Amino acid sequence: MKKLIKPFLGLQYGDEGKGKIVDVETKNNDIVARFQGGPNAGHTLEFDGIKHVLHTIPSGIFHEHVINIVGDGVIIDPVLFRKELMELEPYNIDFKKRLLISRKAHLILPTHRLLDAASEAAKGKEKIGSTLKGIGPTYMDKTGRNGIRVGNLEFDSLEEKYDSLVKKHQAIIDSYNVTLDFEYDLDDMKREFFEAIEVLKQLTFINCGEYLDEAQKAGKNILAEGAQGTLLCIDSGTYPYVTSSNTTAVGVCSGLGVPPSAVGNVNGIFKAYVTRVGSGPFITELFDEVGEKMAQVGNEFGSTTGRSRRCGWLDLPALKYAIRISDVKSLCMMKADVLADFLEVKVCVSYKDKDGNEYKRFNGMEDPSLELKPVYKTFKAWGDVKDMRSESELPEELRDYIEFIESETGVPIDTVSLGPDRTALVEMKVAV
Repeated sequence: MKKLIKPFLGLQYGDEGKGKIVDVETKNNDIVARFQGGPNAGHTLEFDGIKHVLHTIPSGIFHEHVINIVGDGVIIDPVLFRKELMELEPYNIDFKKRLLISRKAHLILPTHRLLDAASEAAKGKEKIGSTLKGIGPTYMDKTGRNGIRVGNLEFDSLEEKYDSLVKKHQAIIDSYNVTLDFEYDLDDMKREFFEAIEVLKQLTFINCGEYLDEAQKAGKNILAEGAQGTLLCIDSGTYPYVTSSNTTAVGVCSGLGVPPSAVGNVNGIFKAYVTRVGSGPFITELFDEVGEKMAQVGNEFGSTTGRSRRCGWLDLPALKYAIRISDVKSLCMMKADVLADFLEVKVCVSYKDKDGNEYKRFNGMEDPSLELKPVYKTFKAWGDVKDMRSESELPEELRDYIEFIESETGVPIDTVSLGPDRTALVEMKVAV
C-alpha cells in the first residue's frame, strides 16, 4: 500500500513558521518536497545557536538521511540558488546526493527581475508589494508557454531560447516607459546566469511525479512543503495582492506531479496573531503601540525582503476559510510566546460593516466600501512560556486560548511553538 504524502501549509499571509515545523517534522520523513513558490520564500530555521534562512532549497536539507526535492511547481533563480548553496557550504551537505531538481521546474531569468521592478514602478500607488524577485513575470512566461524549464538545460538550444526570451522582455520593459532606480548590464547578467547554470547542472534532475510515485510504492515517508500562505494564493487569496502560484492543498498535486489520491491529511500552520508583508487588505491590522510591540517582540521583519511586517490580532474567520479550502486536519500554532506579556490578547470572531451588519465568514473578496471592522473576544495574557516543553506546564490562560481556537475551527492544535529554536515546541494531546 502506498504511503500518502503529508502536506504542511501556511494558513495566513505567509511567514507563519513553516520552515521550523518542516525542519522538526523531517526527522520522521525520508523525503521533503517543495511544491510551489521560489526565492520569494524565506523559511527560517534555528538550531545549535545558528539561524539559517532557506529560500528555494527545502527545509529538510540539514538532515543527512533525507532527500530534498524542488518540485514541478517551484521556480528557480539559478544565480540566487547558487548563492544559497554557497551559504550552506560550511555545513558539508552532500547536495548531489540529498538535493534533487524537477525537470519541469521553471527558471527565473535576470530580465524577469527587471520586468518585476518595471511593472511595480508603473503601478505607482497601486503596486502590490512584490518581492521583486521576478516571481510574477516567470509564472507569466510559464502560463504563456514561453518559459525555460530545468529540463531545457539538457538541450543544446538553451542559449538561443534565453536570448529570444530576453529580447522579448526588453521590449516589454521599454513599453512601461519608467526609469528603474538601478543600473543594469544585460551582458553581465547573462554571464552570471550561465555561470550559475553550470552549478545547477551538477545536481540531479528528476521526473518528479514518477520519482515520488516509486517512493510511495517503496513505503517512503514524504512531506510536502509549501511556501507563502493560503491567503496569498493566486486563486483563493486576497487577489490581486497575492503571489503567482497555488499555495493550498490543491497545489501539492500540480506542484509535485501527483494525483489527489496520493495526498493524505493536511497540516496547517498559523501564528497566534497575524502578520502581512506588502500591500493588501488586513482587517485586524493594528496601527498603535500594541502592533508596534508585536512587531518588535516577534522580530517581524521579512527574512527575504527585510521589510517590516504589518501586525494584528488573530483573524478567526480568515483562519477558518483557509482551513476549509485545504480540508486541514491538524494545526500548529506558532509564536505563542510573543503574546506572553501583553495586557490582553484578542481574537477576531466576526466583522461589522459601517452600518452595523455582522459578517462571520471571510471570502477573500471583502468589499472595501463596507469598511469592515473586527469584532473581538478578549483573553488574559499568559506570561512567560518560552522555557516550557510539555502540555502540563502551560498556564491556564494559554490553554483557554488554544481550546477556544480549537472549538471555533473544529480542528485540533497538535503543536504549539514557544520560540524560534527547533526545540521550543510543545506537543499537545488536547481533543476538540
